[in-house]
Formats: sequence, C-alpha cells, structure tokens
Amino acid sequence: MSLNSSSLGNLTAGNPTNFTIDDCTLSLCPIIYAQVHYDPSLAGNALYLAIFGLLLIVHLFFGTRYRTWAFFGSLVGGLLLEIIGYAARVAMHFNPFLSNPFLIYLICLTIAPVFLTAAIYLCLARIIVVYGKQYARFAPRTYTIFFICCDIFSLVLQATGGGMADTANDPSQGQTGINIMIAGLAFQVVSLTLFALLCADFAWNVRRARNARTPLHVSSSRAKFHGFLYALGLATLTIYIRSCFRVAELQGGFNGTLANEEVPFMILEGAMVVIAAISLTVAHPGLIFGKSWGAADILNGDSGETKLELGSSSGVGR
Repeated sequence: MSLNSSSLGNLTAGNPTNFTIDDCTLSLCPIIYAQVHYDPSLAGNALYLAIFGLLLIVHLFFGTRYRTWAFFGSLVGGLLLEIIGYAARVAMHFNPFLSNPFLIYLICLTIAPVFLTAAIYLCLARIIVVYGKQYARFAPRTYTIFFICCDIFSLVLQATGGGMADTANDPSQGQTGINIMIAGLAFQVVSLTLFALLCADFAWNVRRARNARTPLHVSSSRAKFHGFLYALGLATLTIYIRSCFRVAELQGGFNGTLANEEVPFMILEGAMVVIAAISLTVAHPGLIFGKSWGAADILNGDSGETKLELGSSSGVGR
C-alpha cells in the first residue's frame, strides 16, 4: 500500500514533500498506512523462520546422503524462499511501512510452495514405477513433466503478478498485477486438483488389482511405505488448502480484509506449509527408496518397467 504526500501532510508538521512512506514509523503514522494493517507477530514469524531453517538443515543432510538430487533441489528451493519470506516478515514487525520487506515476503511466500509440489510430483512418478505402470493412465515420465510444467507456469504468473502489484504506479496497474497473481494461484489449485484426481484413479486401479496391493519388491515394512504415501497425501492437501486461501485473500486486493488479518494468514498459509514441509521431511524418499530412487530413469525417458526395491539406505540415487 502506498502513502501519498498529501496524506502524509496531514500526519506530519513538516514539509510533506520531504516526508515519504519510508520515513514512517509506528510512532509517527497510523498502522492503516502500513503495507499491511497490523504489526506482524515477532514470535510467530520467528517460529516459522526457525522451523524452516531446521528443516533446511535436515534436507541438506538427507539430500547429500541419499543423492535424491531432483527432490533435494525442489525442497531446498522452497525452504530457502520460506526462510527469506519469514525473515522479511520479521523485519516488517519492526517497521511495517517499508515496501522492500513487504515485496520480498509477498513474492517469496507466494511462490515457495510451487517447489514443494514439484517434489511431490517427482515422488508420484517413482510410486507408479513401484506398483507398475499398467495401473496408471500415463507413463511416469509424463506425469512428472506435465505437472512440473504446470508448476513453472504457475510460478511465472505468481512472481510476475507480485512484482507488478507492489511496484505499480497507479491503481489500475496494481490491480492487473493482483489479477495475474490470482490467475497463477488459481492455476495451481486447478493443477493440484487434477493431480489429486489422477492419484485417486491410480490408487483405485491398484486397489482393484489384488496382486498389486503390496509394492513390488518391498524390503522395508509395509507400514513404513504406507506412511510415506499418507505423508505425501497430507502435504498435497495442506498445500491445496493454502493455495485456495491465497486465492480468496487476493480476491479482495491488498486492502481487503483477509490480506490485512494476520491470524488467517498464520494458520492457512504458514501452518499449512509447515505441515507440508514436515511431511516431506519425515517421509523423505531417501528413507524409503534408498539407492532405488534412481533405479528408474524416469526423467530421461525410462519406460517405467523397472521395479524399484525399497528400503536400502546404501548406494546413490537421482
């Protein structure tokens, strides 16, 4: 939200032309003129910052140990953006009038979950190989490439819209940016819905085939592998809830009610992404697949007939 010189002139005794929004503090200007109409919680945002920082350290360890490079890159990218975003919100606690921390938080936290969903898509391709590609509508490689392309498209829309909205010189341009962000988030919701439907279709086909109810060549416990599947489902659900919330939030614009209430944001944005990130950590594919993560070269066009052997922690993966 921008504050023009005439508004500032009513708030300050000095020359309004020499006083800008960046000169505002909570002691000088009303909170309604801040980038958000509340003082971001230091404790809450610092807590999320610490959680994502801890999860990043864990993934740095798991990624280098199991060499699940594609999954590793997706999670690290998402977690780094979450860390930067919440660091910016911590900075906003001390001065919510500055535009740079707001822009950093807005863009980073908007696009970060896109990287988490990319990691989920990579896992689905391996799960299909485990059970058998005959139960899927498409080849494992097709799922991965299609949904990651959807992620990239959504990412471009959200980042572009966020930048336009906060650097707009007039309300019309700002609304255009908001609309582009909404389009990106809505596209993410649609792609997640399609992903969930295809997952459900695959699960139903596996369930109908009695001889496919147990993963092929599973050397780890069935409960452990099923826990991995439930964790992926939980991560998908929480990111879906978060994306729906962000669409509703931005529908009202930056001056809308949802965009200026912290409690819904901390629960439906922060907590949902925390749950998703924790789920993707405790159910890290390296702990389940071990060296078999790279046994099927899905991204390079493997037919999907390679049967993965789960549970080995030695060796390397892709």
